[in-house]
Amino acid sequence: MAKRIEGKNLNIYYGKFLAVSNVNFTIAPNSVTAFIGPSGCGKSTVLRTLNRMHEVIAGASVQGKVLLDGDDIYESGIDPVAVRRTIGMVFQRPNPFPTMSIYDNVAAGLKLQSGRIRKSELDAVVEKSLRSANLWGEVQDRLNKPGAGLSGGQQQRLCIARAIAVAPDVLLMDEPCSALDPISTMAIEDLIRVLKKDYTIVIVTHNMQQAARISERTAFFNLAGVGQPGELVEMDDTQTIFTNPTDKRTEDYISGAFG
Repeated sequence: MAKRIEGKNLNIYYGKFLAVSNVNFTIAPNSVTAFIGPSGCGKSTVLRTLNRMHEVIAGASVQGKVLLDGDDIYESGIDPVAVRRTIGMVFQRPNPFPTMSIYDNVAAGLKLQSGRIRKSELDAVVEKSLRSANLWGEVQDRLNKPGAGLSGGQQQRLCIARAIAVAPDVLLMDEPCSALDPISTMAIEDLIRVLKKDYTIVIVTHNMQQAARISERTAFFNLAGVGQPGELVEMDDTQTIFTNPTDKRTEDYISGAFG
């Protein structure tokens, strides 16, 4: 079930370096929110705080709160692995497990989560996940073949199938189309539009046209200069951000004056 996400007074560090300063936002369930901004402004860093992937980096830390339907995922005693099952992540480059078959790629997370599970149940989840990722028709006759043998666009959809197999509430996508050709990009965008019926989706993208096409709301991140922390400049309905932004920095970025 899709859930609401809130960031409260987020300060994000790499060691002692403040990478992102005082970020606040609300993301509605069953919606697509795009994070845009120039390189180095912290948008991917913020994305990784939403499922506690940021703290995997040595010395990295987060101050503030990330609320999932009101519950702080950084509260002491919360298992970060459980958080990452609830809030799935799809990365910039497709990363299927290279030694695993298409079937085992999709089933991997479920096996870890559930331990022993009946083959019939596993078969059903794998098929459902591949259908949800709009990939079943292309791979149903070669489920035992290596996932790494698929095309780039198919591999990315396989990674989406793997993420949704464990039934998360939220899907985070870090530039999921940056390594893909235009046809594969269109397939992923069509898929995102369908998936938002069941998930809350947050996508980082450098492609402003993509943000305009697929998101209901857009957050613009920026930084004052090299070595300065990134900040959330403004967040609004996507149409407003692209046609009538409040902050001149947003207007300058959208119009191509910098970035």
